[in-house]
Amino acid sequence: MGSEIENPKKNIERGMFLSLLISGAIYVVLQSTFITSMPASALVHGWHGLNFNSPFADLAILLGIHWLSVLLYMDAFVSPFGTGVSFVASTARALYAMAGNHHLPKALARLNLKYGTPRIAMVVSAVLSMVMVSIFRSWSLLATVLSTATLIAYLTGPVTAVSLRHIGSRLIRPIRLKHLGFMAPFSFILASLAIYWAKWPTTIEVIVIILLGLPIYFFYEWKLHFKETKKAFGASLWLVTYLIFISIMSYIGGQPFNGLNWIHYPWDQLIIAIASYGFYRWGVRSAIVTADFKAAEKLNQKADQQLN
Repeated sequence: MGSEIENPKKNIERGMFLSLLISGAIYVVLQSTFITSMPASALVHGWHGLNFNSPFADLAILLGIHWLSVLLYMDAFVSPFGTGVSFVASTARALYAMAGNHHLPKALARLNLKYGTPRIAMVVSAVLSMVMVSIFRSWSLLATVLSTATLIAYLTGPVTAVSLRHIGSRLIRPIRLKHLGFMAPFSFILASLAIYWAKWPTTIEVIVIILLGLPIYFFYEWKLHFKETKKAFGASLWLVTYLIFISIMSYIGGQPFNGLNWIHYPWDQLIIAIASYGFYRWGVRSAIVTADFKAAEKLNQKADQQLN
């Protein structure tokens, strides 16, 4: 999506910084407001004694600010809608990329000539979203599963970034991340812990949903006569093994996370952190040079020649 931004060298970094700053400030203000507005009488039995279905709206009702509670319930609809709109772009691009890799119908790879957006992929993404909403028995369960699935998708980011830096060290990059060597494994470990914090059985439910896509993958691999299947599977074996590991840890981990408590807290956290770093290193070393990378390399050289 960086190609759709004007002056990406400056605006990508600026956009990431501002989005994190604004969201962080809003989060801190909201949490501070909730903590400082809580009446002392409601905390007689401690924070564990609170039983709010909608914390901010229930707090507003408790304080007699009914108009604010109505506004918050309205926001409970508007906010997820806004999040859904933002995900339309990313999920449509994912379908577009999979079609470009010959693992989905070619129609999903068509771009609108005027706006450069994959409209057919956006429509398919919207339909799939409606199917997902209709299948899950509650909104909270759907949100939990999708949030955990998003975290699993984030695991590939740090590995991909460092892998590309290794195999594409000679590429011209207008944006250079100075602290990637530290931030990449650190973010991978944090994502792993967040997946574990989703609690059992959410972890295994998400992984099962991911595995539902394997028949589609193998169908298109069969159409391609399994030319790159062995090579691709070898490069992604670290992720397959990781998913098995995190499922087992979630099942036998600490009781606060609905595990069997065979491994007590905080030792479960320590094991996940250490093992996650090992999986991160494995993933980086499993990187392979593909035809797409070679095409990107040629495009990078051509762009460099035009700029110079």
